[in-house]
Amino acid sequence: MTSSYSTASSGTCSADIVIFGGGVAGLWLLNRLRNEGYQAILFEKDALGGGQTIASQGIIHGGLKYALSGALSGAANAIADMPARWRSCLQGEGDVDLRGCGLLSDHYFMWSDAGIRSKLKTFFGSKSLRGRVESVATDQYPEFYAQATVKGALYRLPDFVVDTPSLLSVLSDNQKAFIYKIKPDSVSFDRNDAGNIDTVTVDHQGESTRIKTQRLVFCAGEGNEQLITKAQLRSVKTQTRPLKMVYLKGQGLPSVYVHCIGDNFSLTPKLTVTSHVDADGATVWYLGGELAESGVERSDDQQITAARALLAELFPWIDLSGTHWQCFTINRAEANIKNNYRPDDAFYIEEDNVITAWPTKLTLSPSLADKLVEHLSANTVKPRPPANTDGLDELRARLTYPSIAAAHWD
Repeated sequence: MTSSYSTASSGTCSADIVIFGGGVAGLWLLNRLRNEGYQAILFEKDALGGGQTIASQGIIHGGLKYALSGALSGAANAIADMPARWRSCLQGEGDVDLRGCGLLSDHYFMWSDAGIRSKLKTFFGSKSLRGRVESVATDQYPEFYAQATVKGALYRLPDFVVDTPSLLSVLSDNQKAFIYKIKPDSVSFDRNDAGNIDTVTVDHQGESTRIKTQRLVFCAGEGNEQLITKAQLRSVKTQTRPLKMVYLKGQGLPSVYVHCIGDNFSLTPKLTVTSHVDADGATVWYLGGELAESGVERSDDQQITAARALLAELFPWIDLSGTHWQCFTINRAEANIKNNYRPDDAFYIEEDNVITAWPTKLTLSPSLADKLVEHLSANTVKPRPPANTDGLDELRARLTYPSIAAAHWD
């Protein structure tokens, strides 16, 4: 039998959609669904954005690195329009209101060294993005690049960088009454006679609330694997790709936002740098790119040594004495499709009324929401008026509201 939305007993309530995972993807989806009229709620087991989101560099990018081979790949096509989509939301004109979200930089640069392969990659990458990349004249270089003691070429990208904690705050504040912190072992899933999951039970201090729902969405990044196991799903597979991120901080560091393109044929930038400010006001350089991907084979000390050498090679004019260095490992979670193939776009799969979803990248969170709203509509999952909100009021009184995750350097 299917779930009924017409009656509800004590300790029972209804919601159209129950989302698990409070990173940017889950929060964006919550905002989008509620804006579409769905009675949606979200559960988070730790701090909001505490996994991949807070570890991201906050770059809203248009897919240049996927076009460095000279061909406009599926990944580049999927991502190319994302900066414009996000900018519309930041201005309050998109399908999710991001007004109040801070920007760290309104633009992003690409720095190419003088190597011939690097120049070719940069040229073909620019051509394949059809003019979205602008060459910067030497006399127009920002101060950091104007001081360069090595030859190179500078390009301005349509990408920009958001302040991730600020983004999490805006997304969660928009829907604060519908976000709950839970313990992972406090949740269970019940199936109806058709074998589909239609009820989520949340236990707290000896009391239970049963939530009747049309669909569940697992959007918890690496945490999806545990949820898949608990729900006993059979067709959904996950994979992780580790990164070893490095950051350095110190007073007086300039703010830098740049992809550094190397002289080999890798489609990953040799180094990606974003700049942040820690709780004490010191500038932080956060380092990703090929450094982070290859760094998983190194110890922490070896990774920091490699990062120091790379910065000395790329930016020899910068004095990094007196800076403090750290690194950490983060796992990017993705769907495992086609024998560990890396998805080009946001991806989801449904089984037994459960949709398991991954944005693949921060910048693709709007694309994931688009796909899920379209999927729900195509499968006749329509917004319904809440039959009983008392249970949610009780749940809200029992559970705490999750905090916003702090940056690793704080």
